[in-house]
Amino acid sequence: MSAPWWQAATGYQIYPRSFCDSNGDGIGDIPGITSKLDYLADLGVGFIWLSPVYRSPMADNGYDISGYRDIAPEFGTLSDFDDLLAQARARGIRIVMDLVVNHTSDEHAWFQEARADPASPRRDWYIWRNAGPDGGPPNGMQSVFGGPAWTWDEVAGQYYFHLFDPKQPDLNWDCADMRAEVHDMMRWWLDRGVAGFRMDVIDLIGKDVDRGITTDGPTLHPHLQEMNAAVLAGRDVVTVGETWSATPETALLYCGRDRGELSMVFQFAHVIAGHDPEHGKWRPRPVDWPALKRVLNTWQEVCAQDGWNSLFWGNHDLPHAVSKYGDDGEHRVASAKALATVLHLMKGTPYVYQGEEIGMTNAAFTRLDQFRDVETLNFHRLQMAAGVAETDFLAGANENGRDNARTPMQWTDGPQAGFTTGTPWIEVNPNHATLNVAADLADPDGVSARYRALATLRAQSEVIRQGRYTPFDADHPQVMAYTRRLDAAWIAVIGNLSSQPVDYALPDRLHLTGWPLFEQAQTTRHLRGIVPLSPWQVIVLSSAPR
Repeated sequence: MSAPWWQAATGYQIYPRSFCDSNGDGIGDIPGITSKLDYLADLGVGFIWLSPVYRSPMADNGYDISGYRDIAPEFGTLSDFDDLLAQARARGIRIVMDLVVNHTSDEHAWFQEARADPASPRRDWYIWRNAGPDGGPPNGMQSVFGGPAWTWDEVAGQYYFHLFDPKQPDLNWDCADMRAEVHDMMRWWLDRGVAGFRMDVIDLIGKDVDRGITTDGPTLHPHLQEMNAAVLAGRDVVTVGETWSATPETALLYCGRDRGELSMVFQFAHVIAGHDPEHGKWRPRPVDWPALKRVLNTWQEVCAQDGWNSLFWGNHDLPHAVSKYGDDGEHRVASAKALATVLHLMKGTPYVYQGEEIGMTNAAFTRLDQFRDVETLNFHRLQMAAGVAETDFLAGANENGRDNARTPMQWTDGPQAGFTTGTPWIEVNPNHATLNVAADLADPDGVSARYRALATLRAQSEVIRQGRYTPFDADHPQVMAYTRRLDAAWIAVIGNLSSQPVDYALPDRLHLTGWPLFEQAQTTRHLRGIVPLSPWQVIVLSSAPR
């Protein structure tokens, strides 16, 4: 059997609100995305993961859906979406939708009907409970965004459960009628031409709130198997689940070839490794490369023979990769290219978050009123009440807050970075004067040139797609080294992931002679003994010339 198309493709996540505004209202939209398809095709993008564009009151920027079969007016129309599908398909690019079915908006007609009538068939589509003995919430479960996970509804006369914002009531996945409606909605989008789904917080749909269980609940995998059988089976599509709780021990329950659930998962062990044990992401720790490499190596091993890995540094909820893992100062370009190279040459499907391919950096806001993210604003309130200093909170938010990834895409050095002719919904990073798509494309050795080359290699090279992964020196504080081998073909990757030079003593099995993949000289290179590596230098050798 031939390998699935998504194993040879490079994914690209678009956060529509911040990508490209076509009408000057300060909000990115679907026609704006369509206008940039040639850029994405030239970059080598195989599919776009499109963050939610459904109808929504935007309490959580589209992750609170009030209409699953419609488009939010600020993003465009269904006709605009169909045009995007068609024009992307003409360029060899597929569209993957963001599926948000752990919860809806409280403005969705389902919830409005459920709260208004206890006898409504849709009452059971959500999670309702009577007040506790003291008249308060049924239990002490807390929202991911801070505060209680229960909100009293005067109309319903009960509490409803929301693991996120009160405007995002959780669906009750124990209700068969609700599941059937979700399945029908998914088929509707697939029949329209989308190439699959990224499934938002999908590890939460098996929750049991009476037992305090949110992730990996007892019905999670039966629900996913039912979804696969009802919607996905027999279709040439990709599915990737956002699973913050996934571990090496549970990964293949989702994406093992005999499980019938998902194509792959996003796991976040490498992200969580940088969080403070007590304060989480709001007090981040410096990057620990040995710990991070051990996580990546473990996941490569887990999916070596079964399942499939997703490869990513960032997304719409995470800081920009070059600011988090690289050096966004003197070595911004070199570190952005290094991070891309060591990640994209691993086994799995790589995902690029918008702006990552030019080395966009975090925002460095100085005032609370510059932030827009509901999570950040909620946690600011809670941390101020807990006595955390404003400056300390802002430092954490500037390093790990979600708004870092949501500042507008920097297309040019012009007004508002070429993102809009109006006033953007969130401030543009002032460094767009020098850091922008136009400037990077003008540099033949720029960041986007490396991303383009990596996408081409993945599409063309079987050893990169399927080769066996062997890591070396996992405990080295600066160097990441590994090989990929498939029959007689191989590549070797040796990267200095720091802003200091290092003399790296090669293990015997890395004493190789091969062809350099990212160097001008097209003669063989011999690796022996001690290899000097400049800051963020990555050497990639191949058994065959490019």
